[in-house]
Amino acid sequence: MLDASFKRALIRTLGKRRVLTQPHHLCLYEYDASLERGRPDAVVFPETTEEASAVVRLAHRFGVPFTPRGSGTNLSGGSVLPGGGMVIELARMDRILAIDTGNLRAVVQTGVYNLDLQDALAPLGFFYAPDPASQKIATMGGTVGENSGGPHCVKYGVTSNHVLALEVVLPDGTVTRFGDATFERAPYDVVGLFVGSEGTLGLATEITVRIMPLPDEIRTMLAVFDSIRDASTAVGRIFSSGIVPATLEMMDRAVMKAVEESIACGYPLDAAAVLIIEIDGVRASLQDQVDRIGQILRDCHVRNFRLAQSAAERDTLWAGRRGAFGAIARIAPNYLVLDGTVPRTALPDLLDIVYEIGERYGLPTGNVFHAGDGNLHPLFFFDDRVPGVVERVREAGAAVLEACVEAGGTISGEHGIGAEKREAMHLIFSDDDLFAMRLVKRAFDPLDVANPGKIIPTTQAQETPIQ
Repeated sequence: MLDASFKRALIRTLGKRRVLTQPHHLCLYEYDASLERGRPDAVVFPETTEEASAVVRLAHRFGVPFTPRGSGTNLSGGSVLPGGGMVIELARMDRILAIDTGNLRAVVQTGVYNLDLQDALAPLGFFYAPDPASQKIATMGGTVGENSGGPHCVKYGVTSNHVLALEVVLPDGTVTRFGDATFERAPYDVVGLFVGSEGTLGLATEITVRIMPLPDEIRTMLAVFDSIRDASTAVGRIFSSGIVPATLEMMDRAVMKAVEESIACGYPLDAAAVLIIEIDGVRASLQDQVDRIGQILRDCHVRNFRLAQSAAERDTLWAGRRGAFGAIARIAPNYLVLDGTVPRTALPDLLDIVYEIGERYGLPTGNVFHAGDGNLHPLFFFDDRVPGVVERVREAGAAVLEACVEAGGTISGEHGIGAEKREAMHLIFSDDDLFAMRLVKRAFDPLDVANPGKIIPTTQAQETPIQ
């Protein structure tokens, strides 16, 4: 329970309408898109950096834990406070402040949707490369917190490659700036440290990003396979040929069926898997790449391979991929999605392991993922009203992450660690590594009020001084 004087101070700062404390309001903020749950004690809605700073200062003074939140689409429990505290809802900070095409940059507030920025840039002939599948609702602050990727990250990189500067509210309420609007990095890359910190070092209120000219031309292809192994083998062979696609996505039969029932994009329901392959660049160079990709696909026993003949056809193919997670509700009321990432050449074996794990735990399984960078998104479908099923789902998820690490990969490609994968950090980091991370956390947040209980496992071993 929050101190009454803390609540009064919040209301004095923001007004009664922007401070929620009633149970019927709070229950809407006790979950995100993960399996984690935790009801906050208050939800506040700042609209400026100054207001965000003021509520964080209050949280610091009263020792109240807080977490920043955008659209609540977090997939690892990062925007849930299991021990109570205050949610700082930043969705009202939603203005695009500047677009500077001459200097290849844009400045946005934290609550701007990724797609809104893309839509503002496109008529000017520019784009922002990170494009998560949830871009219709993914806020820029959320993508900074999670270091999000998306289909285009295989060629253009993830969020950290495109953030130039940040205006940040630190855990004591201090407002500061990291980085600048140039393309140079300071000797200590504090912007790089903050991107991906999942709200544990403070919250961003203003973000300066790198923008890029739209490519001269885009070619989008759909490849249909009767074997998941053949489809995943083709991914590695495309890259080993020297071609780096702009995007390379994969869907299996279970996901395609759900998509077709929802959107009707023309995916073949009798196929085992499809690849959506996109290349971009100078028009004169693209046909040769299309021909080479076609030959690789034929060598990997592709059933059918076609090139989108119009922008409308391309948009239809992408509508299915971007709408996949919404369509999955047709399969089951709940799902767990993971984002363990492996070397591309390990994809065929890892996909076999994923399906085997699903069978072992009695869970229907599907896959839709960024094959181009080996970023698996295995889905386990379930109904959380069935006794014991959530525990089985968690065990299956842990088994997948262990398999990814054993294959030379890691436990998260873009969804973050949050609370869900916190204990899995032991799979990839030593006790000394984790202790060093905790030192960074303490330097920014000695009271541990900024999104506590996330990322770093709380074990006795990491409290041992570094040797």
